[in-house]
Amino acid sequence: MAGQPNMNQMLKQVQQMQAEMEKAQQQLGNETVEASAGGGMVTVVISGDLELKDVKIDPGAVDPEDVEMLQDMVLAATNEAIRSAQELAASKMQSVTGGLMGPGGPGGALGLPGL
Repeated sequence: MAGQPNMNQMLKQVQQMQAEMEKAQQQLGNETVEASAGGGMVTVVISGDLELKDVKIDPGAVDPEDVEMLQDMVLAATNEAIRSAQELAASKMQSVTGGLMGPGGPGGALGLPGL
């Protein structure tokens, strides 16, 4: 049976990769990304596991006559922070898997949206 894959060795490798992926996912919760909009008038901080951590609004951005612009800046900053957090997660997962799993691979299994 030469040339047959060693199933025990493969199982150990899969278990090791799974443990490394779980560790990487936990680390993502401790890392943050920041994005801003409106020239820094609105800043949003999101963790690597996509939890909104902070929203900062410069008092100069608050114009009672133009609330829609403030809403747009908050949306833009939040969406950019989410994109950055997803890129961080994808990078971390790719380093764990060595690029073995593409989109829909580890992200779907780990419950990370957008991966």
